[in-house]
Amino acid sequence: MQQFIENLDLGAKGLWFPVTASILFALTALIIPKKNISWREIYITFGIVGFVTWFSDGLIARELDLFDIGDPNKAGIGDVLSYTFIPTSLAILYLNYLTKNNKWKLTLCFTLIALLIEFGMVYVEYLKFKGWNWLVSIIVFLLAFGFLLPIHIKLIRKE
Repeated sequence: MQQFIENLDLGAKGLWFPVTASILFALTALIIPKKNISWREIYITFGIVGFVTWFSDGLIARELDLFDIGDPNKAGIGDVLSYTFIPTSLAILYLNYLTKNNKWKLTLCFTLIALLIEFGMVYVEYLKFKGWNWLVSIIVFLLAFGFLLPIHIKLIRKE
């Protein structure tokens, strides 16, 4: 039991930020009125975005060692919550409000939100860059929101 508690990385500096953000975004994605996304699409999006996030973490953070989140030797509770719920919730929220008329406005808005979350994690010293930088994050977020998620929802809907 003691080993389990130690692996949660409860002593990580700034842990409160990813935990709070994860809970707030997950609850928001669950309780907002569904305007443009079905529960089926939420289910599929959660699985796909969650997989891509965890795969990217394994590649970028672990193998390429471009950043550390929490204790680099543990996948603590902050890592688990933030990788599982922040990107998936942002994707679900984005797709819920996405229309042909607001795609780029929404893309810029969600890119800014994702950057603010990342900045918050750096500010509270939970996330440490080791070769990663803000410009790469901006490009990744613009690609994800501007191109990948719209393609993802079209594939699900078979449009």
